[in-house]
Amino acid sequence: MKLWIDTDPGVDDALALLMAFAHPDADVLGLGIVGGNVGLDACTGNALKLLDAIGRDGVPVHVGAGDPLLPPLANDAGHVHGRDGFGDIGSRPSRRTPAAGHAAQALIDATLRHPGEVLLVTLGPLTNFALALSLDPGLAARLAGWVCMGGAVTGHGNTEYLTSEFNVAFDPEAAEICFARGPRAIVVDWELVCRHGVPLEEFEQWLDADTPAARFYRAISRKTRAFYREHERNEFAPADALAMTVVLDEAAALERQSRPLKVELSGALSRGQTVVDWNRRSGRPDNADLVMAVDIQRHRALLRMALGLPA
Repeated sequence: MKLWIDTDPGVDDALALLMAFAHPDADVLGLGIVGGNVGLDACTGNALKLLDAIGRDGVPVHVGAGDPLLPPLANDAGHVHGRDGFGDIGSRPSRRTPAAGHAAQALIDATLRHPGEVLLVTLGPLTNFALALSLDPGLAARLAGWVCMGGAVTGHGNTEYLTSEFNVAFDPEAAEICFARGPRAIVVDWELVCRHGVPLEEFEQWLDADTPAARFYRAISRKTRAFYREHERNEFAPADALAMTVVLDEAAALERQSRPLKVELSGALSRGQTVVDWNRRSGRPDNADLVMAVDIQRHRALLRMALGLPA
């Protein structure tokens, strides 16, 4: 499968990227970088560092949007991931450089080279995808599909807007454009993530493996794992990794429900909420396939593969 991954690395994004690069059937055509978990420069540098850590060449990294389409500027997640997004471990900058061209245009170009073959995976705010859809209205029809890590389908959010999930709430206008103009989304939402964690103690035992991926992830996730313990969370549940499981193993999605979905843009307490028309009262067509359950054993196997361990 040909993947284009739009991402804001971030510790959770890093694990998802390791999963994609470790999978024998995944052909990662490129990475589009968006600001979100931390600022755009740090996210770009983190993508390059990850390629260094696993010795992966030939994957272009395209810089995209650093800010949401409209103010206000959203809060980032540096308190979880570290101010640099990779645990503030003081790692050296990569000698690699980003590829020329904006991430939105690079996505368009990838679908022109491979029409009907590119599966878009969005792991961060949707600004780059919204820009691409605005530049090229034919983009949606050329994509093989879209898997989105984002949303909170019954309003159990994780941001200052209470009912809203981070990736969507960071740029709600972009998310509304994508759900309105993009292909039907396969949505892996925050609430699903919270139901599919791996025991933190067990995950940390996996990180003791003497492999490049495990050593790298052990270092960059130290602060995030400490955050889990501080908040008495006994299961490690990196959101983007669960989305990547759905991408890499279609059978892992045990249950889906198709519904119309829109994004709230003006609520003082609910800006960025993914509002699902569960009873189809609006008459709008279904535009989202909501993943409701994932096979945890298949998820665990892909996590272990990403770290260089036997499934």
